Formats: sequence, structure tokens, C-alpha cells
Amino acid sequence: MIRLPTLSPLEHAAFVAAGLLLYVLVTRARQQRRHPYAALAWVLGIAAFPYLGVPLFLLFGTRKTVRPSTPRQPVPAGPWARLAPAWATGLLAALGVPEARPQAALRFHADGAQALAELRALIASAERTLDVCTYVLGDDQVGAAVADELAARARAGVRVRLLVDSVGSLRSRRSHDARLRAAGVRVRRFMPALRNPRRGRTNLRNHRKLVVADGLRLWGGGRNLADEYFIGRAGEAPWIDLSFSAEGALATQAMALFEGDWRIALGLRRASGVPYAERALRHEALLHADQPADASAAALASAPPAASGAAPSAQVALAHWVPSGPDFHEDVLHALLVSAAFHAQQRLLLATPYFVPDEGLLEALLLAAKRGVRVTLLLPRRSNHRLADWARGRAVRALVEHGVEVRLLPTMLHAKAVVVDQELALCGSANLDSRSLFINYEAMAACYGRAEIDWLAGWITRTAADGEPASARPPGLLRDVLEGVVGALAFQL
Repeated sequence: MIRLPTLSPLEHAAFVAAGLLLYVLVTRARQQRRHPYAALAWVLGIAAFPYLGVPLFLLFGTRKTVRPSTPRQPVPAGPWARLAPAWATGLLAALGVPEARPQAALRFHADGAQALAELRALIASAERTLDVCTYVLGDDQVGAAVADELAARARAGVRVRLLVDSVGSLRSRRSHDARLRAAGVRVRRFMPALRNPRRGRTNLRNHRKLVVADGLRLWGGGRNLADEYFIGRAGEAPWIDLSFSAEGALATQAMALFEGDWRIALGLRRASGVPYAERALRHEALLHADQPADASAAALASAPPAASGAAPSAQVALAHWVPSGPDFHEDVLHALLVSAAFHAQQRLLLATPYFVPDEGLLEALLLAAKRGVRVTLLLPRRSNHRLADWARGRAVRALVEHGVEVRLLPTMLHAKAVVVDQELALCGSANLDSRSLFINYEAMAACYGRAEIDWLAGWITRTAADGEPASARPPGLLRDVLEGVVGALAFQL
């Protein structure tokens, strides 16, 4: 018979104290700022179940991979600066995000078939490099088609790199790896749970979705590379989702971001010794230096319009790539969303599949509604994650009670978009929950052009008309307790 070791009460108390001390050292010495629910959950877990809580904290407790603050960027002051709100561009510059630049082209895709056609066209257009980052590469029709086209470009001499999150790709079971690697595609799994090259980072997932061809053309948004995001599973309609295509500085910035993620996937401790904004500028300089005299409009669009002397037009597609995650000292997207809620004057339109905000973001939305801002929140009535549906209950009821229009769609919504007045529109990979805003690697395109803002605002408004209003009616006691437990624990670790 195997005899388990026993500890005296004093030894047990010493282990608990050591676990709590470890928590303090890791979170304070490494400047791992946490929100109250998360801190309370870890402290109670370590105190009540130390032999389980301490190992879990060592595996999942780290939230950031960088310690020093991200270098501040110069506040935009060029000819395009007045087309974007100073509160947004100034904040993002302070958080290390490159300035917004005019794009040669920027178009959104609400239709799955159109989005897939744009994606395949971009892949086929690659002549030198093709970089792909996705959370899911499905073991299905879309996943196989994308894998085949990546392999074809690699056989044509294009350098193809594919970065897939190890947790997001669990269901696909590496089904495409053999033919991809045989064709010369370089495939990496981001932070595998087993044999993780970066111990203590198992909880950090890469949720970014982007495809960059030659560093000049970008496809991105909220869609993973699987059937449900484009054509639907057998007998089912595709999910409601958004993606976009761009030519210009957005692609350059996305390529710089991908380079950092690729380094982390190789097991390096940091994305790079060079800050993200500086990497983006270097990529842009290198790409432009390689362009011939008749360079593509994508490259030329990054230059300011000073040569013509004409005043900048509000119709220009002014945008930049706004990443957030453990590779940034600050929680960039959370800071931008809270600031947006405080600066909004007329409208605040939001679409997300999962809505589990922290107290700061929820309070900012409530105060916006109290100030008379028209706040509209678009959610699926039932998402593909039941825990998320349970966890959102209290926040949704609080918003409805204060006049927020919360619309529940009958089908699955996976789009992530935000519109603030006529000043700012966001579209990308980040959900409005604590995991996306504080733990995951995420990225959103921030757009300041009138056409892009109007398009996203119109899409959210039209889509909301198909939903039913959420209720503020309080639930039963059991439901209320379960919502609190799920919201406090499952989305805060």
C-alpha cells in the first residue's frame, strides 16, 4: 500500500504561508497588476487548497511577459493628425502604438463568402512572403482549402509562415501539418500546454487573426480559419462575423506584430528587444526601400500628403493596428475602451460574442448611458460558450436598467466591433471580456475615416434590428449565485 506523506498543522500552515508569499513576490516583484476579483480568487484558492492552488498559479498565474513600460511614441502632429480625435491618438501614442496612417484601401466583409474570396485572393497574391496567424485552423473544408493554398504558395517559392495557437488548434489535431511542412511551410504552435518552451505561460493564448502578403496587404478581423466563420457547418448557417482587407501601413504594422509573436512561439522570452512601434517603422522603411519607382499604392499611401499641399480629406481611410496583450506593459485595448466610453458624446455601439467586462469598463459604460449617450450592445442570445452566457447576466441587467439597448441575436454572433460617435471605429479579434482584454494576445484595427465609421455603425444598427431586447428582470437566487461565481472565477484567472 502506498502511504501518502502527512504534514503537521504547523507544516501545513507554513506551506500556505509560502504559497501566499510566492503569490506576492510574483505579482508585485514582476509588476503583475491584477483586478480585485482575480487577486481575491488566487488568494482564496491558495489559502483554501494550497496543494492545488500553488501549482495552478505557477502554471496559469503569469499575466504579462514584459516588465518595463512600453516607450511612449510622439503625439501625432502631422497633416493627418486633425482627422483623428486627440484623446484616442494621444492615449495610444503614450501606450506605444504607432500613429495612424492613410491606407491605399480598406474594406470590410460581413458576408462569409466574400471574406473567404478576399482571403484566398490575398494568399494567391503573395510573391515573396506570406505570414498567417490564427487561433483556429479547422479540420474541415475551409481549413483544408487554406492549407492547400498556403502549400501552393510555398511550392512557388514564397516564404510561408503559419502560427496557430496550441489550445485553439486542439480539435484540428495537426491534421494539415504533414502536407504543409512537406511543401515548405514553416508551422509553429503558440505556447503548447505540454513541452511549453516558456514555463509559467500556459494561460496566455494568441487570439490574433491576421494574414499579411509581402508586408503590404492585410486580411484580418474576428474570423478563425474554419467552416463556421465563412460557409457554416453542415446543415447550419455561418456565424455572423466581420473581417477586413487593407493595403498600406496596417499591413506593415501587422507584419511587425507577427514577427514578435513568431519569436515567442520559438521559445524566446520576449517578442524582441525592439519595441513594437519601432519594429513597425523599421519594417515600413525596409519594404519601401525594396519598392521600385512605381511602387504600389499600398506603400505610397503611408506617406503624408505634404507634397501636394492639399488639405487632408475626412474621406481618407486613416487607420492603425492596435495590439494588446502580455507583450505590452499596459492593457492597451482596455484603456482605449474605457477612455472611449468617457469621451463619447452621442453614441457608443458595441458588438461582441462574449460580454464579461471588469468593473472599470462596466462602470464607464453605465456612466456613458447616464450622461445621455446612446449605448447599443449587440450579443448572441446563446453563444458557443455557455460559461460566457452565464457570466454576462449581471452586467447585462445593470446596463438595461440604466437605459442601454442590449439586443440578443437569435444566431451566433462572433463579430467584434466598436463605434464611438463619428470619431472612431474598432474591428478585430478582441472580445469584451476580461480574458481578451487582460490575458490574450489580441489586435484591433482602429479606423478614423468617415466611410469606415459609417460602414461599421450601419452594420451594427442593421444587425441589431434582428435581435430582441434583453431583460433586466432579476433571476432566481441559484442563478444569481452561479452567475457571480462564474463571472468572478472563470474569466479572471
